[in-house]
Amino acid sequence: MYARSSSRVKLRHEFSRIVIEAIQRARARLEAATPHTGISLSRVQDGVESMSMNVRDVAREAGVSVGTVSNVLNRPEIVSPATVERVLAVIERLGFVRNDAARQLRAGRSHTVGLIVLDTRNPFFTDLAHGAQNQALGEGYTVLLGGSDESSERESSLLDLFEEQRVAGVLISPVRTDLSRLWRLRESGTPVVLVDRGSSDRSFSSVSVDDVEGGRVATQHLIDIGRRRIAFIGGPLDIEQVAHRLEGAQAVVSQCADAVLTVHPTEALTVLEGRRVAEQLAALPPEQRPDAVFAANDLLAMGVIQALVMTSSLRVPEDVALVGYDDIDFASAAVVPITSVRQPSVEIGKTALDLLLREAAGAEQREQIVFQPELIARDSTIGRR
Repeated sequence: MYARSSSRVKLRHEFSRIVIEAIQRARARLEAATPHTGISLSRVQDGVESMSMNVRDVAREAGVSVGTVSNVLNRPEIVSPATVERVLAVIERLGFVRNDAARQLRAGRSHTVGLIVLDTRNPFFTDLAHGAQNQALGEGYTVLLGGSDESSERESSLLDLFEEQRVAGVLISPVRTDLSRLWRLRESGTPVVLVDRGSSDRSFSSVSVDDVEGGRVATQHLIDIGRRRIAFIGGPLDIEQVAHRLEGAQAVVSQCADAVLTVHPTEALTVLEGRRVAEQLAALPPEQRPDAVFAANDLLAMGVIQALVMTSSLRVPEDVALVGYDDIDFASAAVVPITSVRQPSVEIGKTALDLLLREAAGAEQREQIVFQPELIARDSTIGRR
């Protein structure tokens, strides 16, 4: 009787152990599938998993930064004993344990680089990421790609995630001009390089294209083919690349006495926004309608083509000439091939990754590399030949 009872107890214990392990494995798979949640900490009591939290929650409870918690978990020797004791006390009090990802990083930084771009759906940024990834693989690193969707809040969340993961460095195309978050990240020991965006005060290494010159080249081309009523479509205007392209356009128009530039801001740099604005322009009386459009990127330009050619009676370039920006593959494949300002996207990614690894290796000099844009003329401005 006792033997049978003892066997049942052992069986229940074994069953509980199997259930707990299954829960933990399922949780690990879930966390791997949802990287935006960050490095998870979880509590298991009496075979039942309770609420989950992450490093940010521990940091808030202990009154320290996310980076400090990460250092306590991975490199406690660089943190003051009092802070280590306080953070560990919070972890002990809450009964949390680190997951496998955190334990793997306790020896230092990973061989992963974080890359944040404005829009992962934009082929320009896809090509940029491809260049960075190829360069990284050759150096024994991988690239973790995140899209901010032109949102400062989303960008901040991605930076928190990368900091928690102890990435070797961060490549970023910032949403706004305020770089204070990037300063803090670098001061905590994570190298940062700006991509598709210059560093005017030379405080960060950067790899970019001269977007002011790009705006000049695009607009001068339209002036040279006889267009005088030019519409600039792009936005948000506080994105530096958009502002610089507009600045270049304005500089050219200011030198042409009979030329006029109108600005049509968009909420995003997307096909839908380009189509929305172009439909409004197409509905204007002929004497008010622009005879040329300079779109801040090729996705907007594709939306303009759709609105003008497919949903109105206007002809491109006879009635409205069109120039885009980035020279993505879709530009040359459009129903009317789009004239565009080319950026060396793959080369930007490769060069930025190289700069980042140099800084990770201890280089103190900040480098600003600026590529020159190139106009690629196609049917949307010069017609069929």
